[in-house]
Amino acid sequence: MSDAPLLSVERLAIDYRTSRGAVRAVGGVDLEVRAGAVTALVGESGSGKSSVAQAAIGLLASNGRVVDGRIGLNERRQGVTELVGLSERRWRELRGRCIALIPQDPSSSLNPVKTIGQSVSESLRIHGWRDAQKIRARVHELLDRVGIDEPELRARQFPHELSGGMRQRVLIAAAVALEPELVIADEPTSALDVTVQATVLDLIDGLREESGTGVLFITHDLAVAADRSDQVVVMRGGEVQETGETSRVLVHPEADYTRRLLADAPSLAEVVERIPHTAPDDAPLVEVTALRQEFSRGAGRAPFVAVDDVSFAVPRGTTHAIVGESGSGKTTTGRTLAGFHRPTSGSVRVAGTEVTALRGRELRGFRRTTQLIAQNPSGSLDPRQSIGEILAEPLRNFGIGSRADRRERAAHHLELVSLAPEIAERRPRELSGGQKQRVAIARALILEPELVVWDEAVSALDVTVQAQILRLLSRLQDELGLTYVFISHDLAVVRQISDTVSVLQRGQQVEQGRTADVFAHAEHPYTQRLIAAIPGGSFRPEAAAGQEKER
Repeated sequence: MSDAPLLSVERLAIDYRTSRGAVRAVGGVDLEVRAGAVTALVGESGSGKSSVAQAAIGLLASNGRVVDGRIGLNERRQGVTELVGLSERRWRELRGRCIALIPQDPSSSLNPVKTIGQSVSESLRIHGWRDAQKIRARVHELLDRVGIDEPELRARQFPHELSGGMRQRVLIAAAVALEPELVIADEPTSALDVTVQATVLDLIDGLREESGTGVLFITHDLAVAADRSDQVVVMRGGEVQETGETSRVLVHPEADYTRRLLADAPSLAEVVERIPHTAPDDAPLVEVTALRQEFSRGAGRAPFVAVDDVSFAVPRGTTHAIVGESGSGKTTTGRTLAGFHRPTSGSVRVAGTEVTALRGRELRGFRRTTQLIAQNPSGSLDPRQSIGEILAEPLRNFGIGSRADRRERAAHHLELVSLAPEIAERRPRELSGGQKQRVAIARALILEPELVVWDEAVSALDVTVQAQILRLLSRLQDELGLTYVFISHDLAVVRQISDTVSVLQRGQQVEQGRTADVFAHAEHPYTQRLIAAIPGGSFRPEAAAGQEKER
């Protein structure tokens, strides 16, 4: 093979047609991907990284257009092919066979009415495979290769019957079915638990090492890029801020923006032990004792036990984290704590009130004491209301204040979460994800609760927006004396912001204690595995200092 890169992008510029005219999304981007190597394209939402990836596989949106530059693919069989301006017929020849895409969201990328086997075999059929027996054998081989158990059974199932991690593996199996020379992975692990993320990334690494496939890895997570890439390209506002070997860029960043991304990445941040603002003799605000939550599975079937004998206490003014993989019972615990589930057995006390005994008006009044902030603010903000109306609604529901008073309190809480007053006149669709999450926080705080339950409330945000929200969370806790229960699968964030932690596995609490102690001296193998899976270990401050010393 020649020394030429597998993929070369030079001076790439992309425009999108809008009602306001052409908008430049990407301007003058250069990057390359070598065979058997990984180039990470890193940046926040709106940085243009996905547009670069879509242009490289000919899947730009209908209003997008490459207006300058070139993209070259160095095929083994035919040498360099210029991808800009390629005909759709030629693209059909290349996709799947020479270049493949692993998309971000398996839920929307897999056809819900097709079986897993049909989805994985689609590229085989497009590229001329006709023998049904050979296709079936190849599908089973691919599913087994990506670590899916019982491949014959899974091939007959539909996407909704598989977990998120398994669906992501299916997308990888489909992408590598014809052993392409280049794989573009567009945020393939951003919504996955830390252990599933590590498994999927190991899988991509293994496929790259086995077949010499080059990988263009799109991510907003510098910690993942640190662990998995050879080269890194940092983008902001459609332009490259910095590029080079990953070890050099992350240990000696030159651009201010790169330094900010590194400072905001919780996996790479230096760990500083928190000092909670609480009096040691105070009674805990939250006391959970022997909590058990069962859900019926229909006649003749034993109930599903989501939470089994979970106990913990949270002192006032502190943050208690509940961590674990999907299905561990952490969200069920949080919703029970907030009064949305009635437990099968056990006790939940908040500010001395037994939550499990509340009914009707008493339960409604409890909502002023405890507020829940969910993961997806888009699903919890009424698109028909203005932000001001959304913030005033809880006050109106409880008959608090006049219209003028409610308007004034809404404005104050916008200021509290660092949003401009004019935001009150906008609708949710006019706000970014980070702004919508701040609105959800303001709405939760406007009733002046004592306890706030955060259910994966920052997991889907870019690292810089996430860092802003976490700093806001800490500031509000100091200013208002709030108590938090923080539910998350992101142990790097938990290590940064919590005082105490409970680790759940399949509904059971396998470890509990001060966060610093649990992370430094984890006793249970499951906790040890979760901590080991945190990305960016080789580039955390202490490791980077060691590398610098070696130099």
